[in-house]
Amino acid sequence: MIRFGVIGTNWITDRFLDAASRVEDFELSAVYSRTEEKAKEFAAKYNIDNTFTDLEEMAASGKIDAVYIASPNILHAKQSIIFMEKGKHVLCEKPAAINTGELQEMVTAAKENNVLFMEALKTTFIPSFQSIKANLPKIGQVRRFVSVKNQYSSRYDAYRNGTVLNAFKPELGNGALMDIGIYCVLPVISLLGMPKSIYAQGMMLATGADGEGTVLFNYEGMEAVAMYSKITNSTIPSEIQGEDGSIIIDSISDPHKVEIQYRDGTVEDISMKQEENTMYYEICEFVDLVKKGKTESALQSFQLSANTMSILDEARKQIGIEFPSDRPS
Repeated sequence: MIRFGVIGTNWITDRFLDAASRVEDFELSAVYSRTEEKAKEFAAKYNIDNTFTDLEEMAASGKIDAVYIASPNILHAKQSIIFMEKGKHVLCEKPAAINTGELQEMVTAAKENNVLFMEALKTTFIPSFQSIKANLPKIGQVRRFVSVKNQYSSRYDAYRNGTVLNAFKPELGNGALMDIGIYCVLPVISLLGMPKSIYAQGMMLATGADGEGTVLFNYEGMEAVAMYSKITNSTIPSEIQGEDGSIIIDSISDPHKVEIQYRDGTVEDISMKQEENTMYYEICEFVDLVKKGKTESALQSFQLSANTMSILDEARKQIGIEFPSDRPS
């Protein structure tokens, strides 16, 4: 049994624990929050006795083997390293860091302490995404990949009414590119590899956070475009266009319905039967790796995380998105 602590008491942690309840050898053992009241309130929902308001104390305790980190983006690297230095395995929500330098520090800490570190970016583990990868040769030479995720944030209503919540605070490492755009970028990198160059543009809000944007990827003989937003919704699917057909993907971050439409008009459903809450698959991977004594996932490898982060770094530079930790201390 792998004993987990959780950092973050928001909806994503509830969603994580819902998926984890179906994973063999997962046990929730401890909860961290900045306030004792919130920690105890969250722990009570899951009948957990161990609560912490001090990260160092939690990391040094014998109560957990691993931790799931779902705090604001700006805290991911620092918190992950605290736990890895105490010999705890870390599953960190995407983006695992807010720049390449931070990510490298996390990977170094994992290697030096011989623990598992994995970015919790669920897409790569989902069976229907694995099916896309396996069936990609069927559409012939890929010429274009349109990767789309536009998800109107409920917190944008507050912003429009004059209240700025965490989702639109750049000092927390948030914004459309980091919170939503990463879901569009990673599949492009995973399926097509690194581009020769990118061109990025976005719409900045008054807070300094980006509300939406586009990244164009330039490859030899093909191109890709990532379109993402936290201030609009979209009804269009994502699509990989090849010379012999196209793969239509209902949701790039959470693919359930996937089919190939061939040029002759025939359609092949390549969707896989899978759990509705697809966080299940990343947790299964993580628990299995811990049990096997592995320190890196082959599906969400350090290199894939690093390649994705390098694209986010360059896109932020071109768009003009700055976070406090980008500046020298």
